[in-house]
Amino acid sequence: MLDFPPLGKQKPPKIFHKPYLTFSFFLIIGLTFGLVNPLGLSKNQSLQAQTIPVRASWRQASFPVENFQAYTSGFGYRIHPVTGQRQFHGGLDLAAPLGSYVRSWWGGQIIHLSDHTACGTMIKIRSGNWTHVYCHLMGSVEKTSQGLVLLDRSGGIILRQGQNVPSGARIGRVGMTGRTTGPHLHWELRYKGDRIDPADILRQMFAQRT
Repeated sequence: MLDFPPLGKQKPPKIFHKPYLTFSFFLIIGLTFGLVNPLGLSKNQSLQAQTIPVRASWRQASFPVENFQAYTSGFGYRIHPVTGQRQFHGGLDLAAPLGSYVRSWWGGQIIHLSDHTACGTMIKIRSGNWTHVYCHLMGSVEKTSQGLVLLDRSGGIILRQGQNVPSGARIGRVGMTGRTTGPHLHWELRYKGDRIDPADILRQMFAQRT
């Protein structure tokens, strides 16, 4: 199982740093030591997240996107890049090249699929008391005799609502569906219905890796 973005055999575009180096820079410098604030969150914004329950281990968790480039919008209030209005941003945006694979953060059951909101093509997964949401994916959701199915044929993704997926499974690809200004994954976490800042989870994940 992969805990962090795989390097793979494909080389990233020349205009970007190698994914591993970019990922290490943000996590080690920005998240672990707090020397910089790559998410652009103020202390007040960070307090919007609920207290994170203590887990014995985050080692089963997977970083949610391959070919990671940068954190482009953090958890909390911001000026929306499309509407220009001050709105609460309930997740973490992770930039990656169009078509990069998205991985399930934790093993669980797909409880909702949709493609008709500002979130674009979206997957929601339940893992016990946790739910995790992935937005702006490639592909579309279609009604079949077996229920709702997410189809991204060119990416080899076929997922059925109600299906169980393991941690680290490829569940989609970074797209530009819904309301977005560029290719990225919008990733949300909730615990018992309360919003959790995904950056706090990444800090804990990385702390257990070192």
